[in-house]
Amino acid sequence: METDPKRCSILIREEAFRLGFDDCGISAAGKLDREKAFLDRWLKEGRHAEMSYMERNRDKRTDPQKLVPGARSVISVLVNYYPSRFQEDPSAPVISKYAYYPDYHRIIKNRLHLLLDYIEQHMGRVKSRIFVDSAPVLERAWAARSGLGWIGKNTMLISRKTGSFVFLGEIICDLELAPGKEMPDYCGECTRCLDACPTGALLAPRVLDAGRCISYHTIENPGEIPESMRGKMQNRIFGCDICQDVCPWNRKVRPTSFPGLEPVPGLLEMTTDEWKALDETTYRSTFAGTSLERTGYRGIIRNLKYRK
Repeated sequence: METDPKRCSILIREEAFRLGFDDCGISAAGKLDREKAFLDRWLKEGRHAEMSYMERNRDKRTDPQKLVPGARSVISVLVNYYPSRFQEDPSAPVISKYAYYPDYHRIIKNRLHLLLDYIEQHMGRVKSRIFVDSAPVLERAWAARSGLGWIGKNTMLISRKTGSFVFLGEIICDLELAPGKEMPDYCGECTRCLDACPTGALLAPRVLDAGRCISYHTIENPGEIPESMRGKMQNRIFGCDICQDVCPWNRKVRPTSFPGLEPVPGLLEMTTDEWKALDETTYRSTFAGTSLERTGYRGIIRNLKYRK
């Protein structure tokens, strides 16, 4: 069994690449004090809108040992999800690119389980948990700490290799590993994401007001679209990629090659008329097992009503 932290880290990264991940980084499982201070302030200012779940489990979000007692390392993986093709009807209601695919949580978790199997075969049994956007884990913070990228002014994790259209996942474990180095901020003086946001949701670099965000209102908001948002939705009915589409770091992104990330059959071919005629039966049959289930049929119909 391999026990040297540096050698183990090298082997884990090599296996992650073999499994198809676009990048893999490691950070020490210490408390995220800097991020906790920001989160507390952000919540106190009410920038989370109706996402009350953000107020719960604050300690778990910033202290990995609350999730895995004895945790020593956080292994972060990155998956580019930029598509090779897009919605065909240029006037069709727009959905975020990440929603083109079947449930990415399951796809990435399955690969992370294979990575964990490798670790235990070559480095011994470990106490661990796997996460993919499904628990109180500050994924972007851990990815940045491991050197996979930096937090851009649009609050997204930006990778020099793959831009910001990325899925993230983690293995928090009690294995001692050699952590990577944080990456500098390469946004420079650019403010394209802030300037492009049609609702002014980006109040300042890395400060998002969810109550003004198109993505929040088309996915998380359980009520009606507020008057202040109407007329600003930019034809969006599920999520919003505007602040990523304008980012210079996404200019030369290559389409994903990650196993299992293939667009849902028929989704990108849907016309404006087909969206307008969407009934609940078609919704369930077309979007079963996708991110679009999160909003529910009624949510999609509401969004179609206020998409302009």
